[in-house]
Amino acid sequence: MMKWSWLLFALTVFAGCQRDVEVPEAKSVQDKIPEPTPHELRIPQGFGDYYRNPDNPLTLEGIALGKKLFHDPILSDGNKQSCASCHVQSKGFSDPRKVSPGVAPGAIGTRNAMALINLAWRREFFWDGRSFSLEHQALDPVANPIEMNLPWPQAVQKLKAHDEYPLLFERAFGVEDFDSTHVVKAIAQFEKTLISADSKYDKYLRGEATLTDQERFGMDLFMSEEADCFHCHNGVTFTDNSFRNNGLQETVNDSGLGAINGNPRDIAKFKVVTLRNIGFTAPYMHDGRYQTLEQVINFYSDSVNQQSPNIDPVMLKSNRVNGSLNLTGEEKEALIAFLNTLNDTSFIENERLSSPFE
Repeated sequence: MMKWSWLLFALTVFAGCQRDVEVPEAKSVQDKIPEPTPHELRIPQGFGDYYRNPDNPLTLEGIALGKKLFHDPILSDGNKQSCASCHVQSKGFSDPRKVSPGVAPGAIGTRNAMALINLAWRREFFWDGRSFSLEHQALDPVANPIEMNLPWPQAVQKLKAHDEYPLLFERAFGVEDFDSTHVVKAIAQFEKTLISADSKYDKYLRGEATLTDQERFGMDLFMSEEADCFHCHNGVTFTDNSFRNNGLQETVNDSGLGAINGNPRDIAKFKVVTLRNIGFTAPYMHDGRYQTLEQVINFYSDSVNQQSPNIDPVMLKSNRVNGSLNLTGEEKEALIAFLNTLNDTSFIENERLSSPFE
């Protein structure tokens, strides 16, 4: 009987000691990542509101992630090429080469890489307009065999295996299992911040600068029926965002918009590009055929091919004599002087847009 009493006493003491021990609770849910920080673009004077994608609202975390992805060659086969490789900031986020090489041996593009400027005010992308949003546009270059040449499943797997990117995607989008949709959303958010609106011309409009007599003469010509540049390159973005054939050639070797929509009336039509930062974004035209602004002005003055199929009516106006504007040397120089007032040095030197890896 004594033995059982001692046993009962020992068990009672043991149980009491156990009740005095604090056992930490197991964490069944991971600490919550803070919600991303909403962001609004600063809209330049006269620009009007930008296009908003309700499925991809701007956030500081999304923009920062997009900037890193834009400059990181991780999205290419062999980590050899980034978006920034063909969209160089010092060149107005364009490519100074006629056409861009891809990462695969012998791969070469067929068109000049377009300048990435004020994209938040555009809806169609690429020279032929085949993409309907910035997000959709960003899907193409990664998997394209003549560009970055990396299938999207492989690209996403590389990002998931990276030391930093999984957390950055979680902070930007609140997801652990991200995919290509999230990648292009981030890149699109960054690209919307590529805003250029502080050129000499902008300062002139704001009363902060004065144009020279030559620049003013060039501006008047640009806006006149005589040179007639403003019909296609109008507004504060200096593009009407249309697709036109400007009479580059009689024999068409690139169908442009017509190849996308199947409309024979749109063959040889290409996107009207912005003229902002035009002094930084050579070479010019969809095929990069002209290296200088002088060559471009000479073409529009003297060399438009009026037999080109679907040539734009603007190029056939009655003020042309035998198909040419026949601008004088003084007029050509004045136009170039005005075009150079559209260059925005603060844009190409903006460190907030520059590579985070430098």
